[in-house]
Amino acid sequence: MAVAELTQAEEAQLKQTIEMFEVIVQSQPNDCQSLEILKEAYTKLGREADVIRISKRIAESYTEMGQLSSAILEYETVLQRRPNDAEVQTALRNIEDKASNAVSQSSGAIEPAALAPPSPVDSTTRFQKRVSTGQEIDDGKRTMRKIFVDSKLISAGDFDLCWRTADMMNSPEDVIEPFIQTLHDKSIFVIERSLKLLADKSRTAFLPLERYEMDMELLRGFPADLCRRWCVAPFDRMSKSVLVATVNPFNQQAAKELSEATPHRLLWYLVPPTELMTIIRKAFR
Repeated sequence: MAVAELTQAEEAQLKQTIEMFEVIVQSQPNDCQSLEILKEAYTKLGREADVIRISKRIAESYTEMGQLSSAILEYETVLQRRPNDAEVQTALRNIEDKASNAVSQSSGAIEPAALAPPSPVDSTTRFQKRVSTGQEIDDGKRTMRKIFVDSKLISAGDFDLCWRTADMMNSPEDVIEPFIQTLHDKSIFVIERSLKLLADKSRTAFLPLERYEMDMELLRGFPADLCRRWCVAPFDRMSKSVLVATVNPFNQQAAKELSEATPHRLLWYLVPPTELMTIIRKAFR
């Protein structure tokens, strides 16, 4: 029934989404946001068995990460579809046993903008006022310095040479080249190592954007200045979520500004800088 309600283009896009995100969760099995996107796509296609399969994987991932309440809720959604699922019933009993002795533990990962709790967002005018009064914006610089300099991967001098402080007062005429791309261009730190490092530290899934059929109209619905200044691109929408491509998953300022531009939840993906810059330039010529 669900497939019959879709156009051929919508069905093709959903199948492409499934192909792409199945690859992502193979390499990052606990990436719950990618699993949620898969579940949504399978639901729209009416593939019930796959919806159940992915729901169980989501619940298992939550369990492994110690997020027992979320795991219980996910398993209960499966039971609503299959009340007699013995596997789920057993899993719920095991969680109840764990919950009685569960101790909250820190993951040790650095919190990316994608996972940070929402906070009130200022208008562009207030952003400019904040900068003019000397207040610092959180564009991820401190976290990036900690990752690259404190870990002795690059020198402090090289960091300062390649990091560009955003101009909040003027509209950028072109996409601002990301920090990790500048590192690569100056032969300081190759892009492949930077992407792997940021994916590991932020636990943000990597996505080869050039293989994804982007929703260019969605991207053009966001402010060009925002996308150019922070090198970010909303590239697809799934239900109440907007998928966003970035090269700096620690940029809280970009997250705030994008949150102001849409009521939807933002799901972040790490992508190659050259691909991202090309897409933004194509969208905002």
